[in-house]
Amino acid sequence: MISLIIHGGAWDIPDEMVESHKKGVAAALAIGWKILSSGGSGVDAVEQAIRSMENDPTFDAGRGSFVNALGEVELDASIMHGTTFRCGAVAAVQNIPNPISLARMIMDNSEHVLLSGMGALRFAKEHGIPTCKKDDLIISRELQRWKQLQSQKKYSTKDPFKGAFPSDTVGAIALDAEGNIIAGTSTGGTPNKYPGRIGDSPLIGSGTYADSRIGGVSCTGWGEAIMKIGLAKTIIDQMELLGKDGETAARSGIERMKKKVDGFGGVIVLDHKGKPSVAYNTPRMARAYRTSEMNVDVIEV
Repeated sequence: MISLIIHGGAWDIPDEMVESHKKGVAAALAIGWKILSSGGSGVDAVEQAIRSMENDPTFDAGRGSFVNALGEVELDASIMHGTTFRCGAVAAVQNIPNPISLARMIMDNSEHVLLSGMGALRFAKEHGIPTCKKDDLIISRELQRWKQLQSQKKYSTKDPFKGAFPSDTVGAIALDAEGNIIAGTSTGGTPNKYPGRIGDSPLIGSGTYADSRIGGVSCTGWGEAIMKIGLAKTIIDQMELLGKDGETAARSGIERMKKKVDGFGGVIVLDHKGKPSVAYNTPRMARAYRTSEMNVDVIEV
């Protein structure tokens, strides 16, 4: 069986934004599914699905991302191959419209896993990854949000997941025809974050993890909490060591995060047989999935 699951962030998505989130995850699923169903690789499917959401200003990834305290966009992303255990990630990178493609380039062409800041940008230029001007990634909606936050005396990175502000980290997991599970995640982080702040998304084991014998996980939510419990690997370990199915492990992981560090967020999980699962403790989470045993896509917010 081939399978693909997408997420477009877990938070209190307002009614007026539900349709754009549905369209965004549906479009990403269609792109990835076309690749998988044509015999393409899970790596290609995950990369192209996430690129679609990075290019969609609905989400907090690529163009349309939140800006930091200096009014600049800094992006994080990661991707992992569950059979080879190769992985690539970028953190706090600027001038890159599609950081998931840079993460893949690192996975495919570097001995390293994680590159950050100017080093990541240098690697991108050396390997032909397209760059852009800083302002190309900023949209008026986020500039207005930034101005409002600048006027506040107190603001916490936890606020977005309590419904105060949005957070639309995106991710995808694929099981391809060769049995490979690939997981990827991309984000612009949190609104008005301190320059150089890095969340869970580029950290293997926190925001992303894949093991083709067990499953794959991509996380979204309050990164500081997700990092503290290593949410993605925690879920995989529960599946491998405790024999939990994907759905039970996903729910358990979210409950564990809430109990231990009062965390908010969501996860998508794909087990080694291609069964998709979702869990979240925010009001809403945008997601879409399909397997070769299904006749139609499932699109939910």
